[in-house]
Amino acid sequence: MTTATARPSDRRISPVFLGIVAVAVVTGWATWTGFAEQPGLAVFLFVTAAWVVSLCLHEYAHARTALHSGDVSVGAKGYLTLNPVKYTHALLSIVLPVLFVIMGGIGLPGGAVFIERGRIRGRWRHSLISAAGPLTNVLFAVVCTAPFWLDALDGVPRDFRLALAFLALLQVTAAILNFLPVPGLDGYGVIEPWLSYQVRRQVEPLAPFGLLIVFALLWIPAVNGVFFDAVDALLRGLGIGEADTYCGFELYRFWQTDERCSVSP
Repeated sequence: MTTATARPSDRRISPVFLGIVAVAVVTGWATWTGFAEQPGLAVFLFVTAAWVVSLCLHEYAHARTALHSGDVSVGAKGYLTLNPVKYTHALLSIVLPVLFVIMGGIGLPGGAVFIERGRIRGRWRHSLISAAGPLTNVLFAVVCTAPFWLDALDGVPRDFRLALAFLALLQVTAAILNFLPVPGLDGYGVIEPWLSYQVRRQVEPLAPFGLLIVFALLWIPAVNGVFFDAVDALLRGLGIGEADTYCGFELYRFWQTDERCSVSP
């Protein structure tokens, strides 16, 4: 275990994170007002920045819960600053999730804060630390879908509505995938403390490959269809139609357009 000394800088919000938030706010405003000459570019920057903000808060939720559960080392590691550069695997937590959004319109689970589990006592605390991240995605999904299920879309510009619908899709897919009880994902971290020592030892070697296994399964058309049918059903229950998420994704990928989703000038 490492020794950690609390310093104010350990919890000061990073300028990097504030810059990402600023990009989300400015491009969100440009999408809302139609100020941008290329609305698709504004939507791309808005959704990408908002997605990265949610990834940072996902990791922060893990770290903050760990801090209050006994792992005081998370501060010295920079996890409480919301700076994505400080993550153990910035590639897994930021770069790959953004690439998966661009290529496939799916929220890839992150997972790159190292928690010193030996400092934490109690199975419930271990489970809560693992659950804190995907619960952040659930909260983001609630916020993104609120205008839809509250029937508060009057006056909301079409491009902004489509961007919110696509962002909601990302949060829902990230939450579902994260909560899968697969080694290496947060869902397994929730149940792991309650498993026997023998079971944990047997599945431990699978942890580095858990996410790869999930995405390999999603390449199977039947599995992919069941997964996205469940996502679409959930989003429909929240007032978001499949056309909204589809056109939101097409608008996000502004370099290729679909005439069925012609955007407003």
